[in-house]
Amino acid sequence: MSDSALVPLRSARRTVTLTIDGQAVTVPEGTTILDAAATLGQRLPTLCYLETLHPVNACRVCVVEVENSRVLVPACSRKVEPGMVVKTSTDRVKHSRKMVLEFLASSVDLSTTPDVAGWIAEYDAKPERYGPPAPPSSTRDAAHAGHHAAPDPAYAATVRQPEKIDNDLYMRDYSKCILCYKCVEACGTDYQNTFAIAVAGRGFDARISTEFAVPLPDSACVYCGNCIAVCPTGALMFSSEHDRRVAGTWAEERQTKTDTICPYCGVGCTLTLHVQDNEIVKVTSPYDVTITRGNLCIKGRFGWRYVQNRGSREKNGDTNGDKNSDKNGDRNSDKNGG
Repeated sequence: MSDSALVPLRSARRTVTLTIDGQAVTVPEGTTILDAAATLGQRLPTLCYLETLHPVNACRVCVVEVENSRVLVPACSRKVEPGMVVKTSTDRVKHSRKMVLEFLASSVDLSTTPDVAGWIAEYDAKPERYGPPAPPSSTRDAAHAGHHAAPDPAYAATVRQPEKIDNDLYMRDYSKCILCYKCVEACGTDYQNTFAIAVAGRGFDARISTEFAVPLPDSACVYCGNCIAVCPTGALMFSSEHDRRVAGTWAEERQTKTDTICPYCGVGCTLTLHVQDNEIVKVTSPYDVTITRGNLCIKGRFGWRYVQNRGSREKNGDTNGDKNSDKNGDRNSDKNGG
């Protein structure tokens, strides 16, 4: 028998039986409470969690109550145990989620964060009770740990600051940053290993920063855009999306998604093209494809603009020029990423 005919067998995983909201469920050992609840059709709220990254337990909106546990536990990282009794919607859990949402919404712009508006309504969170938002700060990047200005009781402290637009590919609006650490994890050991960004400062002055707070083009950033792919709030955003949002022309309900293969190299990364009005507006990659797990390089993430050069000329009526350029061999330049 040839080696190619052999089928590798994995050792069987032990199972664990627990109870979630009165329902018994049996899952493989090592499963998180979050995934165990999902098998029962329960979708617990999450912000900092992503299945392709190591959980950092930062946002705390997924907390649940576990019998005999002194504190609420994060469902995204707590592993199930035999006989565990979990309650996902007790008064204690609801009050905790309400407070977390109020703290976040009073200090961070959550206008482009999916699902949050529904959670705020569900848990009757009232972030406005902390007062109107404080004016934006232009000195946040220069804040020193331990040197905190006295808070103004007339305002709710916020992380608002001017947008950072220092390259043509994507922008950073840290007024929307909840410090979920996803971008740091994706840029670091979880995937890219570039370490261009990290958390600087402490307490309320903590923020995502490049080394020595230099502009992004002067940092170690390789513009893979994997930080954009994992950002849950829109703090990191394609320039193409940002510009359309500013112009009021961004319309996700009119967008279509088409999977294709990146043309630049032989790895075969899957690209998901987001198309609006016959134009590619951004590119993502599916998390469940084992080749990339949602990650791309600069070419796959941003190297699609050449596709629209011909379309732009057609809009200007220069269709004959396109036909002539095709005859002259410009199709080959397109195939090569021209």
